Amino acid sequence: MFRAVKQLIRLQSKASTFLQCQTPKLYFSVLTPTKQQRSGQLVTMKLDTPEFRALFTPELEKLAEIFKKYDYELRIAGGAVRDLLMQLTPHDLDFATTATPDEMKDIFEKEGIRMINMKGEKHGTVTTRINDKENFEVTTLRIDVLTDGRHAQVEFTKDWQLDSNRRDLTFNSMFLGLDGTLYDYFNGRTDLEQRKVRFVGDPVDRIREDYLRILRYFRFFGRIAIEPDSHEKTTLEAIRDNAGGLAGISGERIWMEMKKIVVGNHGDSIVRTMMDLGMAPYMGLPSEPYVEEFVCAYARGSFLNPQPATLLAGLLRTKDEMYTLNKRLKLSNDELLTGLFIVLHRDTEFDSDPIRTCQDLVCDTVGKDNKVKLRITELLKYLGRKDLLHRFSAWDLPKFPISGYAVLESGVPRGQKVAKMLYELRQIWKQSAYTLSSEELLSHVERLKDKL
Repeated sequence: MFRAVKQLIRLQSKASTFLQCQTPKLYFSVLTPTKQQRSGQLVTMKLDTPEFRALFTPELEKLAEIFKKYDYELRIAGGAVRDLLMQLTPHDLDFATTATPDEMKDIFEKEGIRMINMKGEKHGTVTTRINDKENFEVTTLRIDVLTDGRHAQVEFTKDWQLDSNRRDLTFNSMFLGLDGTLYDYFNGRTDLEQRKVRFVGDPVDRIREDYLRILRYFRFFGRIAIEPDSHEKTTLEAIRDNAGGLAGISGERIWMEMKKIVVGNHGDSIVRTMMDLGMAPYMGLPSEPYVEEFVCAYARGSFLNPQPATLLAGLLRTKDEMYTLNKRLKLSNDELLTGLFIVLHRDTEFDSDPIRTCQDLVCDTVGKDNKVKLRITELLKYLGRKDLLHRFSAWDLPKFPISGYAVLESGVPRGQKVAKMLYELRQIWKQSAYTLSSEELLSHVERLKDKL
């Protein structure tokens, strides 16, 4: 406990500069075992579905046998339980156990089971590979001793309810025994059936333990909720009052969550709610995001499977805002260029020959033609132009028939004049609908020399 207090003091010292810069207050908590809330009431039931039975590979059977042999409990935890209750096949299986990491290492060594990726050991996670076929992550039950709004210092426990209490949402806090027994302390199954997204216990406490949970809440709301505005008032109040904590979350983690939110179910309503709650400035967005434009873009193009950066650009009015957002979220280069392209070209007039307009955009935009073509495809999705997508995708820009060497051979001096000549010739080529040959284009060089 004394070490936890010392650690708290160090964290507060590190954060002092951040807090002095008029950023919202962050909350640090030291939690003793007596402060840990054993709230909730255990409800159990039996699960026996095809998705559950399909989990039992020879490798999982072997894992279960080992833990049973050494008298340690082993249960499926978190998202996999939620997915199984929704009759979905889990993408990943996470396990929780009463065994400590040292105890797990001991029994795996005794049984000759290979262990890999030991980086998670300090957090209680041991990863094992069985029969050289399947990896299993097994984590010791934990309680949070110290939290700083993102990371937690933990102590191990054998109390399943205490571990459940530290998780974010009720339907993520359940455990499933390998005999099919569901252990539900916070009505997670009922919330899932009713498509309600609720924090475990007090939402303020859960959020202050890890401010990324604000974004996780909205991501899961998009996955679970049926009605787009079925948020609970107390949850939204907790988010509004603690939105500033997002300032301490890395841009990469924010973008990981936002990628799923903006293209997900109810994305338009969710993003509007997030902006109404004052989250924008802490995520790199302008203080007054272009919400109406985003909502329109979502309505027009979300069904066309746009990239997340495509729709996110709807919240921005200028390229400077796009650069500011990139500085915060650390977008990939392709994501940044896509967002910039959307902001700069979303007002393009598609006249009586819209495919020609797209072709000319390819010709006029700096970059490799295949990359530029993908950005124009994203622009068409943003604008909801499903009618143009297939036609434009089937078109390839012909190769420009003139090289810099050919221009030099025509008597244009080296340097900037070569680049200017290439630009002028490319414009002539564009006006010909990309049909002029190299000889026909070079015939314009003498006339253009005087223009340079």
